[in-house]
Amino acid sequence: MIDGWVILWTDALVFLLLVFSLVFAVYASRREHLRAPWRRVARSGVGMGTLVVLAFYLLVGLLDSIHFHPSTIVTEGEKSQSAEVISLFDWMVTPLRVRQEKTYSAPLAARLYAKESMELADGRVVRDYPRLLFGGAHLQDPDREWGRDILRLSLFGILKGALVTLVLSNILIALLAARAGADFACQARLILTGKTPIPWRVVLVTLGVLVILIFWAAELAANYHLLGTDKVGEDVFYQTLKSIRTGLLIGTLTTLVMLPAAILLGIMAGYFRGWVDDIIQYTYTTLNSIPGVLLIAAAILMLQIYMSNHAEEFNSLIERADLRLLFLCIILGVTSWTGLCRLLRGESLKLREVDYVQAATAFGVRPLQIISRHILPNVLHIVLITVVLDFSGLVLAEAVLSYVNIGVDPTMNSWGNMINSARLEMAREPIVWWSLAAAMIFMFILVLSANLFSDVVRDAFDPRLRDTR
Repeated sequence: MIDGWVILWTDALVFLLLVFSLVFAVYASRREHLRAPWRRVARSGVGMGTLVVLAFYLLVGLLDSIHFHPSTIVTEGEKSQSAEVISLFDWMVTPLRVRQEKTYSAPLAARLYAKESMELADGRVVRDYPRLLFGGAHLQDPDREWGRDILRLSLFGILKGALVTLVLSNILIALLAARAGADFACQARLILTGKTPIPWRVVLVTLGVLVILIFWAAELAANYHLLGTDKVGEDVFYQTLKSIRTGLLIGTLTTLVMLPAAILLGIMAGYFRGWVDDIIQYTYTTLNSIPGVLLIAAAILMLQIYMSNHAEEFNSLIERADLRLLFLCIILGVTSWTGLCRLLRGESLKLREVDYVQAATAFGVRPLQIISRHILPNVLHIVLITVVLDFSGLVLAEAVLSYVNIGVDPTMNSWGNMINSARLEMAREPIVWWSLAAAMIFMFILVLSANLFSDVVRDAFDPRLRDTR
């Protein structure tokens, strides 16, 4: 139940960025020079396949960006607002969030990872692996029933995922057939043989694999800890999913911070030249001379001192962690706008000499109108290519910064924090490997999908690459 919505700074910026993306989509749909490259992206099998994977990450991130206070029932008919702040995603996966064991347990295990002294009913004390409170709690004899139960749950989850995939595929085929005015069987045959302009077969295969994996994981996670538990007994699968939002925010909010400065200063330097160009070049050259890690560390340390001296301004730990995440995005944005600024300066220097810009200048058109009508639309492809290429680098930057303790708040779920905490776990005996593996796998899939999608976008928007095909 929900009793009071909470809007964090990063939540507001996420949905502001979503609005900007929708506005840009409408803007691009009305201009052929922007619509044509996106059609080429839509005709790419790699582009559409990776887009399905990125959409899953984006959906989890958006659900995790809607926060509220859960209501607590005190007496019959009366509710009191809880001080806890959770997200809509937390509410949807409540069993994963609240089921906490004593300490480490391996993936899909029914017992703890280390032996403990246990007192039997007859008073004898033995060293054995204790049963988990939640993982495999439904089993009477885990030693004999565990393998069959895992197989049963896996088959059940795969079957449900296959049925959902079949339903979604039929709905999509029906919609495409209605749009094309074709017969359902004919449209299905075209999709299955890969003869459609848009590679819907790739979309359906990728979506099917993703849906089956989701249902398989949900079926097992409902009865076990799919990726094990950490030192304090929290579910690693839940931590990994929660870390998706942090990775996406680092990659997207940093873009929101650096784009205005990069676009404005880069175009101004290239168009006006002279002393304006000199000042802007001096600014980003000086900024590039400062080691980025040292600047980030200094900013985070100043923020920590401020939060320690003004603890009364923060109502909860999540607000403190959110402010640190926002501040990290701002610092990363301040240190990463210079590369795009250089590219836009060079492109603007070239564009200001073309005939239509020279004609507009000769007719007395104001510089602001020339920039907005002629320069900016012709550099948007560079902006878009740079944004999608930088996204994966920023996601990896969060992991590196958290590893050296100048990244996001330690109380916030992130892949970097998981990797950082896994350092000591890898040194113990027996080795606790699943936290590191889970973070690496989810980060690898996101970064790989982003890189493949950015390659497709680059090829579609780069005129030199298009002309060679």
